[in-house]
Amino acid sequence: MAKDAAKPVILWFRKDLRLDDNQALKAADLSGRPIIPLYIKEPAAHTGALGAAQAWWLHHSLEALDGSLRKRQGRLVLASGEALEVLGAIIRESGAEAVFWNRRYDPSGAAIDIRVSHELENQAIEVRSFGGQLLHEPSRLLTGSGTPYRVYTPFWRALEGAGEPEPPLEAPAKLRLASPLTKSERLESWKLLPRKPDWARDFGDLWTPGEQGAREKLRSFVEDRLDGYKEARDYPAKLATSMLSPHLALGEISPARIWDATRGLSKRVPTADIVHFRKEIAWREFSYHLLFHFPRLASDNWNDRFDGFEWRNDDDDFEAWRRGLTGYPIVDAGMRQLWRHGWMHNRVRMIVASFLIKDLMIDWRRGEAWFRDTLVDADPANNAASWQWVAGSGADASPFFRIFNPVLQGQTFDPEGCYVKAHVPELQDLGAKYVHRPFEAPKSMLEAAGVTLGQTYPKPIVDHASARNRALAAYNATRGAA
Repeated sequence: MAKDAAKPVILWFRKDLRLDDNQALKAADLSGRPIIPLYIKEPAAHTGALGAAQAWWLHHSLEALDGSLRKRQGRLVLASGEALEVLGAIIRESGAEAVFWNRRYDPSGAAIDIRVSHELENQAIEVRSFGGQLLHEPSRLLTGSGTPYRVYTPFWRALEGAGEPEPPLEAPAKLRLASPLTKSERLESWKLLPRKPDWARDFGDLWTPGEQGAREKLRSFVEDRLDGYKEARDYPAKLATSMLSPHLALGEISPARIWDATRGLSKRVPTADIVHFRKEIAWREFSYHLLFHFPRLASDNWNDRFDGFEWRNDDDDFEAWRRGLTGYPIVDAGMRQLWRHGWMHNRVRMIVASFLIKDLMIDWRRGEAWFRDTLVDADPANNAASWQWVAGSGADASPFFRIFNPVLQGQTFDPEGCYVKAHVPELQDLGAKYVHRPFEAPKSMLEAAGVTLGQTYPKPIVDHASARNRALAAYNATRGAA
């Protein structure tokens, strides 16, 4: 049945807060119908609670998207409630006959979309969904035997072998936005920003939420840091990574746009750097592939042999880890960076995760939940897959017996202690020789640096060598039980 060109189409934004390379927006624009841009704050019970750090980001990202729409003589409609109820109310008020959106792949979001689509179609409302949040559709990219991929390398080869992604779509210069628009809630009423205390006060030093901030991050990375990325990315004191992960998490930039920016650079950037960066994009793709086919990735061990692992789950140890007071400087620096900026360097994420899981023997799910609440780039697939990778319980995981030594990791990847000193200022005057092991420094050197172990900086909460043996014993017991 032909739709009335005067009747609006609702463009339902979710984790795709951009106008650039937005398939649903393009289709809505091509329909010739007036567009109602809508964002729904859905109940946490339905979609999962939004982490506090990402709520800060969401507030500013919605402001930025609204600003982009206002430049096109429109604005973003904000509404809170169950998606089907909100959409139904706006359809009745506006006379809209269609709802377009870009697909989401997390289990709760996908389940809601299936239900909404079914109910709206029963009411003769046109529903259209589009790709673009991933480079691949998890339901389609399968092994030769028709099963999901469980190992990253074959997945990468399949993704690479599928051919280059389609070139990204440019944001439309003009849009036919519906007027008058339906009533919108005030963003401030959602209380997404912290107030007392304002623990996000330093976030703005590092981040500019919104698609303009995302495009600027991409431009500066490709121009200044992609060359040398493969080696430099492991050193947390260097500005060597793309810093695009929070923009990707809320869809302010598409993976196709990022991929496209790496095309045609081989004359000035080594191919190894380009490929390594693309493989990082592909790890996100692999994580969503796992989540799509194993919806309980954040709550259940992928490898159920780990179900019998006996965690210690000491609350005092977890609190010391959470606050960056473990007595291991590289771990503490990472945890304090996380609290200060809502982000942590990827190498350090692996170090702090290994320390929590293996040195402290605390369930990886507690770490995953803390990261989900404190990371501005919290991602339901990446976060869960990466924690399970470190724990050894995930798909294609690092073996459990690969236990990072936090001192050696610090000495290798932060040899001068610049990263540690940036985030653990009480060690500022300690020399590079002992900055990663102050507990072994001579008393005279500690005194000269103004460090008193147990007072100005904590003693180690665990002996790494003993903790390693304890973790391996628990792992071997689990293997024996299996």
